[in-house]
Amino acid sequence: MSESPRVVIADDQALVRTGFSLILAADGIDVVAEASDGDEAIDAVRRTRPDLVLMDIRMPGTDGLEATRRILSGTTPDPPRVIMLTTFDLDRYVYAALTAGASGFLLKDVTPEHLVASVRLARTGDALLAPAITRRLVERFVCRDTQAVALHRDLSVLTPRELEVLRSLGRGLSNAELAACFRLSEATVKTHVARILAKLRLRDRAQAVVVAYETGLITPGAGAPATEL
Repeated sequence: MSESPRVVIADDQALVRTGFSLILAADGIDVVAEASDGDEAIDAVRRTRPDLVLMDIRMPGTDGLEATRRILSGTTPDPPRVIMLTTFDLDRYVYAALTAGASGFLLKDVTPEHLVASVRLARTGDALLAPAITRRLVERFVCRDTQAVALHRDLSVLTPRELEVLRSLGRGLSNAELAACFRLSEATVKTHVARILAKLRLRDRAQAVVVAYETGLITPGAGAPATEL
């Protein structure tokens, strides 16, 4: 993979596509294609094999949610990460997109600095949005969106320690907060998180938060602090 991520921008508004393209290009990020609807986005991904797709949720025809499902369905070799673009952070379609495999979301009024930082962060596979924001979104919509593609996983593959880390991750703790809570180094915490994602076949921390709720490891409103390992 190149040093700078290769990006596809999918949005039905030409001004949004142009604006985001100019911002990313100014920072040396290669926008390899643009799309005005979901079908064009799917085709662009097949043609250009990007590292990341910035995907508007609401587009005419095939919308961003369906396009995300198709791109991440497993039929695309080495699929890119997908960040959803939305005007409203507590959006049930964003939640559905996370359960379908999206790596996070950005508001369309995102600052140029935050846009660039999020796109570059996507290349590392780390969290693309604050875990607390993901948690707030999931708490609002978990078990309510019957059209979402569930991310249920068998948690029995995790060790007791990994279960505690997943529970705390689901509550919105960052790596630094996990390290302080469990009296571990951040490097050790990152190792635990990486093992959890690998065992549960998850691409991102955002999906780990969804799994923690959908499997019942955490119930909405649960706020008890994590225990020491």
